[in-house]
Amino acid sequence: MRVETLRWNAERGQIELIDQRVLPAQFERLGFDSAAGVATAIRSMVVRGAPAIGCAAAYGVAVEARRLQRLDAAAFAAGMEAAFTVLGQSRPTAVNLFWALERLRSALGAMREAPPARIAEVLLQEAHAMLAADVAANRAMGALGAELLPQQARVLTHCNAGALATAGHGTALGVIRSAVETGKRITVIADETRPFLQGARLTVWEMQQENIPVTLITDNMAGHLMQQGLVDVVIVGADRVAANGDFANKIGTYMVAVLARRHGIPFYVAAPLSSIDRKIASGAEIPIEERSGAEVRGFGALQWASDEVAVRNPAFDVTPAELVSALITERGLVAPPTTTGIAALFDLPAR
Repeated sequence: MRVETLRWNAERGQIELIDQRVLPAQFERLGFDSAAGVATAIRSMVVRGAPAIGCAAAYGVAVEARRLQRLDAAAFAAGMEAAFTVLGQSRPTAVNLFWALERLRSALGAMREAPPARIAEVLLQEAHAMLAADVAANRAMGALGAELLPQQARVLTHCNAGALATAGHGTALGVIRSAVETGKRITVIADETRPFLQGARLTVWEMQQENIPVTLITDNMAGHLMQQGLVDVVIVGADRVAANGDFANKIGTYMVAVLARRHGIPFYVAAPLSSIDRKIASGAEIPIEERSGAEVRGFGALQWASDEVAVRNPAFDVTPAELVSALITERGLVAPPTTTGIAALFDLPAR
């Protein structure tokens, strides 16, 4: 089954997003036709996962251009600048968001003299191209990563780095999907991923759609399963990779990496080049989003902690490159990740 996390509705002129807040109990698509609407969708976790956020932001720019295309040039330019600002403020950690905005800003700057309607058309085509490129990158990563997995493997993953976190196929789950397609016997162990439960709600749902065996565990069970010899490989995604290979991913990833090293288990990171931020030297420079304490005090309508209790809710943590066995990208592997090895990836031809 192909999961279309983002889908263009030409008839309505909207980008449609699967509402990931209500999965797996409900499957709903929400349509957006403005940059502000897409920014709200990103901030509120209708769409999440670094590659998917990047694609959503690109469509946010495109739909805003369509919305403003009948304005004069000055008003159109002002409106587009506001669109870049509101989208850029939606979430701070996933670098794909800023990569996508820079790419759309570059396309806009290249045709400043064109009529707004023509600019809107080009920006939409750029968003379409970015979506297609993300799926192709995930497929390439999947093929490369699948070769790392044994013929039979129990793979632990944290958070959701599947089709729902991308334009399709997935990064970490893309490796698993590709391995299964080659005939390998893969079973998945999914950390529930507190506090937003992306593993329990989203990873489990994706695996069940494709009949890939999956077992759900709470986050604090991972060490026990490793100690019992029940985990062969760990694969996760990334929201931002620093130049030296340190990376930010969903909170709890660092803990899993430390446990994997303690038990001699390979720990792989699957991330496209668009998730690599060569402007920062190490993970110490990655901004970490702090979200509302309400996400920790309860979930949905259910609350289990007092409104008065102080809460820390960092959405991500940083794992040092030294704990990573290999970084899997669409242009090859870096095993282990190093500044030199990562830089060399950008000189390689696309697969």
